[in-house]
Amino acid sequence: MTTWWWVRHGPTHEKSFVGWRDVPADLSDTARIARLNAHLPEDALLVSSDLSRSIATADAIAGNRTRLPHAPALRELDFGDWDGLTFDQVTARDPALSRAYWETPGDVAPPNGESWNMAAARITPFVDEMARQYQGRHIIAVAHFGVILTQVQRALGISAYQAVSHKIDNLSVTRLRWDGDKWQAGEINRIP
Repeated sequence: MTTWWWVRHGPTHEKSFVGWRDVPADLSDTARIARLNAHLPEDALLVSSDLSRSIATADAIAGNRTRLPHAPALRELDFGDWDGLTFDQVTARDPALSRAYWETPGDVAPPNGESWNMAAARITPFVDEMARQYQGRHIIAVAHFGVILTQVQRALGISAYQAVSHKIDNLSVTRLRWDGDKWQAGEINRIP
């Protein structure tokens, strides 16, 4: 059984869409980070997206864990032209498209961005290869809201729309298992 411990990076305090734009995480809540670290397995491998908010969060919980190279495949959804805009700005700019993006996630993409399905097609092969390569291990992956939800969708066998309804808080843990045949969901959005 390979167990994935998905950790969402520390908060950015941004009030706008943050996809591939590189913004720092606020890791000043050291007590919360200590609780998170204590909740995670010591013998785990540790990988993060290559965006600084995930790298810094992974650094904060690394301890003696084996650190793997940063993974561009674990970047947040690419919001394209919406990155850096507020929800209201996106709605005013692209009213029908923004509504479709959230209400019928799948093939709908922001201008110059990627759809839910495109993101899942980027993320899933990386996760599958890691699960094969490190079969039977614990893997801590520090990533982003959308990345984690693509894997929750797969583990639960639900639609993208249903997956997007799940809450994934900053510094939360979502535990998913691969038994070599199928995915199983454990805890989702646990705040240690």
